[in-house]
Amino acid sequence: MSDPSSVIDDLHQESEELDLLVRDLAEGRWALATPAAGWTVAHQIAHLAWTDRSALLAVTDAEAFAKEVEKAMASPGGFVDEGAEEGAGLPPATLLADWRAGRTALEEALRAAPAGTRFPWYGPPMSVASMATGRLMETWAHGQDVADALGVARTPTDRLRHVARIGVRARDFAFHVRGLTPPATEFRVELVGPEGELWTYGPEEAPQRVTGPALDFCLLVTQRAHRGDLAVRADGPDADRWLDIAQAFAGPPGQGRTSKGDAR
Repeated sequence: MSDPSSVIDDLHQESEELDLLVRDLAEGRWALATPAAGWTVAHQIAHLAWTDRSALLAVTDAEAFAKEVEKAMASPGGFVDEGAEEGAGLPPATLLADWRAGRTALEEALRAAPAGTRFPWYGPPMSVASMATGRLMETWAHGQDVADALGVARTPTDRLRHVARIGVRARDFAFHVRGLTPPATEFRVELVGPEGELWTYGPEEAPQRVTGPALDFCLLVTQRAHRGDLAVRADGPDADRWLDIAQAFAGPPGQGRTSKGDAR
C-alpha cells in the first residue's frame, strides 16, 4: 500500500466505534465476562492499550522494543495475559484514558513515519500500513468480544476488508505455527462484503477455494466464533484443513471458541 493514510483512518474509526461501547459503561459492567476465558471487558481494553504501547515503542524506539521482545520470549505463554491483567486492575476511568492516549500517540507516530519505513515486531518487521492494519484487526476482534459481553450486535463495515486480507495472507503462518507444511499452491477466496459486493483473493483458476460472508470469514480467522457456527465453506482438502486452524494474529495457536451447538 503506497499511501497508508486510508488504513490509519480506518483504524481511527474502528477505535472510535469501540470507544462508543465502553465510554459510558457503569463501573461494574467493566467486570462483565467476555467470550475469552478469564477476560472481562476491562481485560479486553487493557490488552488493546498494552499492544498499542508496544506498537508505539516499535515505531519510535526499536532498541527499547527489542528489550520487550526479550521479556516476551522469556514468558511466551503468559506475557499477553500478564499485560491484560495489569491494566484490568486499574480504575475504569484510568484504563479508558490510558487506551485513548496510547492509540492517539500511535496514530500520530504512524502518520509521521517516513514512507518505506519498517518497524520491528513480535513476528516479521512491519510497514506503516501493516502495523495499522494489524492494530485494526485486533481492535475489531477484541471489540467483538466486548460487544458480545454487552449483548450488542455490531453492524459490519467495509473496514472488514483489512481483517479479511490479513486472514488470507496469514494462511501459511497458520500452518507453520502448528508445525504443518503449508499447501504448495494458493487458494481462491471469495467473500461477500457487507453491501453484497464480492471480495476476491488468489487466482481465479485455483483448484481449491473458500467462500462465504466476509463477516463470517473474519470471525473465523480471528477465532471469535467456531467454524461450525459460520457460513464459510471450503472446496478441497487443504482449504478445509485451513479453515480448522486459520488465525490472523501472530503468536502461538489460538484456543478458538466452542461451538454454540456444544453449549446446548
